[in-house]
Amino acid sequence: MAKATSKGPSPAAAKTERLLNLVIALLSTRQPLSKARIREAVPAYSDNDEAFERMFERDKDELRALGIPLRTEPIDPFFDDEPGYRIDEREYALPELALEADELAVVGLASRSWSQASLAGPAAQALRKLEAAGVVRDEASVAGIEPLLHTSEPAFEPVRDAVLSRTPLRFDYRGGTGDLTQRHVRPWSLTSWHGRWYVTGHDLDRDAPRVFRLDRVSGVPRKAGRPGGYAVPQDHDALTMIRASSGDDAAAPGERARLLVREGAASSLRRGATTAEGTGAAAPEGWDVLDVQVRSLRALAEEVAAAGPDVRVVRPAELREQVRAILQAVVDAHEEQTR
Repeated sequence: MAKATSKGPSPAAAKTERLLNLVIALLSTRQPLSKARIREAVPAYSDNDEAFERMFERDKDELRALGIPLRTEPIDPFFDDEPGYRIDEREYALPELALEADELAVVGLASRSWSQASLAGPAAQALRKLEAAGVVRDEASVAGIEPLLHTSEPAFEPVRDAVLSRTPLRFDYRGGTGDLTQRHVRPWSLTSWHGRWYVTGHDLDRDAPRVFRLDRVSGVPRKAGRPGGYAVPQDHDALTMIRASSGDDAAAPGERARLLVREGAASSLRRGATTAEGTGAAAPEGWDVLDVQVRSLRALAEEVAAAGPDVRVVRPAELREQVRAILQAVVDAHEEQTR
């Protein structure tokens, strides 16, 4: 079972911990557990009877909303007056996963991104399960890139919870001019980009989609409506919104980049690429010359940078400069972390 720190977790982290402990308890038994047994197995539940009932009912609804197969069954087959609860491991378990090495590398990178967040333990556990299943990570495909995502902003957990529950928020926001204004927003997503967290959503005051930097939110956001009060647009693309708000220009239609790629490396880049053989492009021994469609210079630069020394940019020069800037930013960030 997870243990709270001496300082005590935040309300959102305590709720996550309680739900995880509840799932563990219900998975660890073949027989349905009564409410009394569940209350003993999950110490985070209140000692007050009425408070426990309210918390347990909310937790049951939340687990089912997450798709967890919580079953209600009689404890005694001859008497159905007291219901019991359990999670059938066969229904809960994931089917066999067929992940490519580079795809698992991305999962590993994502798990490290939560190293300072409340999901660090579950993320690491999930990765260990994948490795135990015999899926080997391609660490070389993310060489030199270590995510440095921090969640120290007080607005992080309230915004994350609002995104998950689709709850409107109000918060004080300091814009680029330095003026502090109150905003009313229906948050759609919480996204990390270039070391910062961004909230995308519908700004009710402007009646338009907007992007907000989390570090410019002053204080703790407050709920401004009921959960589930709106829907996120199906075509919502958070990164496109963030890049547009940051002035990250898309590439010209039909533009292609030429790359030198080490043999056997950067499989994600190879998927959408064509070889440049027969065009007069010569490659050093052990390398391939590839042409890649450019939809966003910034996105391609990030992917090339993630491949580390296994990919070199031949052209265009703008892509080469962006890759150099990204790698330099990684070096600077790591040097600052070690000071």
